[in-house]
Amino acid sequence: MNRWPLLLATALLSTTALAETPEEKGLRLAKEADARDAGFGDYVADMKMVLRNRAGDESVRQIRISILEVAGDGDKSLSLFDEPADVKGTAMLTFSHGLEPDDQWLYLPALKRVKRIASRNKSGPFMGSEFAYEDLGSQEVEKYSYKHLRDEPCGDGWQCWVIERTPAYEYSGYSRQVVWMEKDHYRLVKADFYDRKGDLLKTLDWSGYEEYAGRHWRPAEMFMQNHQTGKSTLLEWSNYRFKTGLDDGDFNKNALARLR
Repeated sequence: MNRWPLLLATALLSTTALAETPEEKGLRLAKEADARDAGFGDYVADMKMVLRNRAGDESVRQIRISILEVAGDGDKSLSLFDEPADVKGTAMLTFSHGLEPDDQWLYLPALKRVKRIASRNKSGPFMGSEFAYEDLGSQEVEKYSYKHLRDEPCGDGWQCWVIERTPAYEYSGYSRQVVWMEKDHYRLVKADFYDRKGDLLKTLDWSGYEEYAGRHWRPAEMFMQNHQTGKSTLLEWSNYRFKTGLDDGDFNKNALARLR
């Protein structure tokens, strides 16, 4: 066997890696993370949302989630509130995009109408939680510019890449985000969100990952802490089910008022 071509290829790859700028490396890692999760098709899950105020008082909501993968565009997602009674029937529909602002509609049973979320308002809180409307869409690679900052240990003994990503969306509520991505499976572990003034606003932690359908990793919990208000939101995920047969017809804004 002639080992020279192999040695030459290894040398070229090493040279390329050394020549890679922090921006190029950040973009490459983002693309690889996106590619690794491609092909899930669709999935549904149950979600418990726990809202806590500064004093520690809690309110709990039960939500059903449906996600549809869309070739050549961002995913479609539907959130339907089942409990408590005052929000039952509320539905949120999101069509995520890359460079263009996401399309989002919210059905409010009390008003009996579907409200479109304007592009300028996507930094606002979703249903009183610490998640903004812009946090709800799929995180398409094109939504940000990237920069690899450093490598460091992170939760559960993992090693992480630390990447800065700057929203390309004109009306984003964030000046930048710093995310920790573990190296084994390219899963997000933590994200710091900075407000438009550059101050730390929120931190999101993902935990309890499990693998589904042989390659798709999903968290059991997502915890968002608002450092400026003292409020927090915990999302507890359960009953993930993949490839359930969802299609575009299941994500129809004109049918939001009829969902049960």
